[in-house]
Amino acid sequence: MSAVYAPEAPIPPARSDVTIGLAAILRLAYEGKDLQGLWAELHARVSADPLDTAALMDMSVVAQAANNRDQSLALQAAALQFNRVYRRPHGRGDGLKVAAFVTLGDFMANTPIDFLLAGSDIDLRLCYVDAETPDLSFVPEHDVAFLAVGESAENRLVLENCARLLAGRRVLNGDTARIAGLTRDGVSTLLAGEPALYAPAAYRIDRQDLSRLALGILQPSELQAELAWPLIARPIGTHAGQGMGKLDSREAVAAYLEGRPEPRFYVSPFVDYSSPDGLFRKQRIAFIGGRAFPSHYAVQPHWMVHYLSAEMTDRPERRAEEAAWMADFDTDFARRHAAAFEALNRRIGLDYFGIDCAEAPDGRLLVFEVDVAMIVHDLDPVEVFPYKKPAMRRLFEAFQAMLASAA
Repeated sequence: MSAVYAPEAPIPPARSDVTIGLAAILRLAYEGKDLQGLWAELHARVSADPLDTAALMDMSVVAQAANNRDQSLALQAAALQFNRVYRRPHGRGDGLKVAAFVTLGDFMANTPIDFLLAGSDIDLRLCYVDAETPDLSFVPEHDVAFLAVGESAENRLVLENCARLLAGRRVLNGDTARIAGLTRDGVSTLLAGEPALYAPAAYRIDRQDLSRLALGILQPSELQAELAWPLIARPIGTHAGQGMGKLDSREAVAAYLEGRPEPRFYVSPFVDYSSPDGLFRKQRIAFIGGRAFPSHYAVQPHWMVHYLSAEMTDRPERRAEEAAWMADFDTDFARRHAAAFEALNRRIGLDYFGIDCAEAPDGRLLVFEVDVAMIVHDLDPVEVFPYKKPAMRRLFEAFQAMLASAA
């Protein structure tokens, strides 16, 4: 997948706009199918027809699935020179026409709406906008619109432009200011003072201040009164644990900086949310039209819990916990944290968003992150995770019902 196709301008507008799509291609990857073969087919299509920008967009998904992010972005950019609308029909494709406003980026740049429409007959149109988009005259006829652009440093100017583009329009999740405010420090500030929640404060500091900590010139409490060893540090703008470290001492800070080139970081207090058995448990929950739905639940001995590294496939006892959590979610977890869920809906104020969370030792809901672009999917093999399909079906149907109600 080394070659990047870049058509030479000028050429006519693209004729093909129907894509295989993110969900279908990632399903092939999860099933261990030959993505090299799919890449070859797509490349052959583009070689035969330079107007086939839909093939370029699908190639960008294949490239990113192979961890070739730069190549993926280059392929998207090449396609978007000539076509800004791509169709992804679900089922028969004769249901609602949904226009989703998205922007160039990786899997975490936009709400994963392709996954959320699984099992429907919705005709999805992905309408690409950026910081320079002058107007929405290119957007096709649709029944309902959804703003899928997520919060990130790269998307800040895109969201600012979307505020102008969408002014006066009825668009689900269309409050660009609320989405832009979902930074780590923005979320901790937004949720402060809610007795049922704990969102650890996140402070922006520069590399020089971390260096002073490493040298012993500064103590954590001199940066912020709430801080003490150990700290959690991560580069600003990263997700999924990239670059995150637990720093127990100034020596740990020095070692951390040796491996991190970034100029700016978030630092937060470390919260030991381990259970009495010493394991850490983290949940992902989607909020749709004010109601909470379970997405996944991971268990592992390390404090930085990620589903893909939690050995859920190999640990039947951990899957049993997740299955019970999903089955009893409405009558157990959601009931225990009803006040926290009410506060989240009130403070976040969006039609759709997701959280990563845990239960703090004092019983409060410990909120790590709030985002509109968290990956929510049903790709796990049904023979290993038989309980997941029904839970994700309920989540997807709730999202689709929200769209239908808005339409």
